[in-house]
Amino acid sequence: MANILDQIVADKRREVRDRQTQVSLDQLKARIVGLPRCRNFYKAVTKPNRRGLNVIAEVKKASPSAGLIRADFDPVAIARTYERCGADAISVLTDEKYFQGKLEYVEQVKQAVEVPVLRKDFIVDLWQVYESRAAGADAILLIADALPPGELMDLMIAATELTLTVLVEVHQADALLSVRSLIGFPEHGYSVLGINNRDLTTMTVDLNTTSRLKGMLDDDVPVVAESGVRTRGDVERLIGVGVRAVLIGQTLCEHSDIAEKFAELFG
Repeated sequence: MANILDQIVADKRREVRDRQTQVSLDQLKARIVGLPRCRNFYKAVTKPNRRGLNVIAEVKKASPSAGLIRADFDPVAIARTYERCGADAISVLTDEKYFQGKLEYVEQVKQAVEVPVLRKDFIVDLWQVYESRAAGADAILLIADALPPGELMDLMIAATELTLTVLVEVHQADALLSVRSLIGFPEHGYSVLGINNRDLTTMTVDLNTTSRLKGMLDDDVPVVAESGVRTRGDVERLIGVGVRAVLIGQTLCEHSDIAEKFAELFG
């Protein structure tokens, strides 16, 4: 099977080059001037609560593995439902080609809710970090398998300077070994580790990935489990291994009653 992640990243780099001809880095920097500090995504996803873990609920229309997830897709209505249900943060997919997302969704959701907003995309260039901040994101996703370690560090430094939190995502042990020392870099409180149970090269899911990789970390490293959560039993398994938060989108967005499904999973 072809490596889907490599294909997506190659397409994303071409897309970014095209968009840079329309909006320059200096123009993005000008848009950021005067913006308030980002909402504290780190605190939102690491704080203790009675539920046992925090919830990053994702606004998700489609994916390469599932196809169209929600036909009656209204990102603002979905985000408001999540917030009413008690979500601690909102993740917004903005990749257009593979996930039918839009950058505007970040701006729309940010204005509609009070919790922090994560921009979830394939960020491979400094320009996108500034673009995310200008759009109103409070946090960004950086995928370790999509970035050489030096580039990852540079983007983390830039994000911290802009008060953005970084969710550093890994799926395999070798990637974890290369980035685990970066959690807390360059400043404490601006990065958390995401363990994706979905293999982005094949799109297969194994919920055991979280527990397997979590065992390679010190207990004080904040971990977000991503993908594969479908039942209350799955949630309880993740609470049992000590993750701080779960990122969940498809299971919620494909259900006819999002609030009902949220309550079923998280109480």
